[in-house]
Amino acid sequence: MKKLFFLLFISLSLVQCIAIKSTTTTTPVSSLSNNIQQINPTKLVVGIVIDQMRYDYLIKFYNKYGDGGFKRLMNKGYNLENVHFNYIPTYTAVGHTSIYTGATPATHGIISNNWYDKFSKKYIYCADDDRYSTVGAKSGGNKSPQRILTTTITDELRLSQNMKGKTIGIAIKDRAAILPAGHTATAAYWFEGNNEGKFITSTFYMNELPSWVIAFNNSGKANTYLNETWNTYYDISTYTESLADNNPYEGLYKGKNTPTFPYNLAVLRKLNNNYDLLKAVPQGNAITTDFAEATIIGENLGETKFTDFLTISYSSTDYVGHLFGPNSIELEDTYIRLDKELEKLLIFLDNQVGENNYMLFLTADHAVVPVPAYLNSIKIPGGYFESKEFEKFVNEITLNYFNSGELIENISNYQIFLNKEKVKSLNLNVHNVSQIIADEIINFDKVYKSVTAHTLQTTSFTSGILKTIQNGYNQKLSGDILFSLEPSTIKHSKKGTSHGSGYNYDTHVPLIFYGNRIQKGKTNKYYPITSIAPTLAHFLRITEPSGSTNELIYEILE
Repeated sequence: MKKLFFLLFISLSLVQCIAIKSTTTTTPVSSLSNNIQQINPTKLVVGIVIDQMRYDYLIKFYNKYGDGGFKRLMNKGYNLENVHFNYIPTYTAVGHTSIYTGATPATHGIISNNWYDKFSKKYIYCADDDRYSTVGAKSGGNKSPQRILTTTITDELRLSQNMKGKTIGIAIKDRAAILPAGHTATAAYWFEGNNEGKFITSTFYMNELPSWVIAFNNSGKANTYLNETWNTYYDISTYTESLADNNPYEGLYKGKNTPTFPYNLAVLRKLNNNYDLLKAVPQGNAITTDFAEATIIGENLGETKFTDFLTISYSSTDYVGHLFGPNSIELEDTYIRLDKELEKLLIFLDNQVGENNYMLFLTADHAVVPVPAYLNSIKIPGGYFESKEFEKFVNEITLNYFNSGELIENISNYQIFLNKEKVKSLNLNVHNVSQIIADEIINFDKVYKSVTAHTLQTTSFTSGILKTIQNGYNQKLSGDILFSLEPSTIKHSKKGTSHGSGYNYDTHVPLIFYGNRIQKGKTNKYYPITSIAPTLAHFLRITEPSGSTNELIYEILE
């Protein structure tokens, strides 16, 4: 009897254990779905790209910033201090595309702002598309994102929500609005200058502007900004981080005899293509913020159960940087004023969307080199590339080696395209011709590295300038010989500056994540710019863009 009782007790215990185990390990599908929703409540993602911002501007002008803009993001967000572009060329279209695709030009296909198309035998622009027409103005809108060969993070967000949720791109520059918003964007808007002074779009997105855009364009904001006088935000004597106001390394607006404050915009607009001037002064960033806020309200972004995405590019920093250089008071004041715009935008997001309902990231599409003439004045090497002389030099090479001056079809974007038909007609070997030219052009003044397309296809470079050239080389679209210049050397006038290289001054940019589910912190670990898109994909729990390198920033994911 005792034995029977003991066996009965053991059986009942086992049944109870099995019952307990089954209730603690089985989760209904509906509960799992609710848990996923609870840990991913981001209503709005905001991507902010500042055109031509070097990382050191965060530090250099830190004491001039208020507490609510850059400082708020740096001190309350996650600040990545060692983020670099990992390809050449570092241009606007390429930068925006690489940020949002998580890929380099080798994969996504945007190899420059403009480039020579070896199939149509003409120059093309990254966003031009004659299949579409302008909406909102007389011209400037025959655009689309169709030259991007991969998906963007903004595409993947739309796809993951069955095309629900909205994605909208805005900027002064068309390419900076169109390319980040991707193929599936709800809309992209950019500023048409000259005598228009309006935000416009393309029939790729819609056939007429929404009423809120029309109302914004009719508000007179653009005109109001151009009736202002641009003076320094603080007393000009305190701008000790920059060179003197009147120095020989700055360019000029038409109508000014010296590059000095104040700038009477109402007078200058008459000589600088009217509303085009707004692009090249800090007020261009101000109207971008105004339009971003109008977009959020007009499109009810962040107000549904779906996640919306707003891409914003502040473009005026690039225009000012090109004209005056990174050591100018004009550039410093532009960033001081941009800091105020960021503060205004963040306060607006807090109130309109909710402080815990949005996340954003801030980065740049490229950085910039100091004016080479200024570097020379303080005994730092640098200089200027003479492109016309280079073309003559290359033609002399082909005459000397192959007795022909017709082997070169095009030279642009630091690439050489061979006339393949002529090479073939002379019974020459393309690889042999390319290699001889690559070996010889290294002897031209300021050319520092050269490599053939064949070498890039058959060799894997792991570091240095040749690696960045390889990441920027697209087998289908790029030329037959690629080259880069010596450090601090540009193709530009001796006043103002440019960018495009693989050196640190062009590649090192800020990256800060802030907002919903982003912890405070910072790291000086190296990350390529192509880490942003796959990291956002994992943050949003969606598929990475189709060409993404999938290099994640694990710190913010933790």
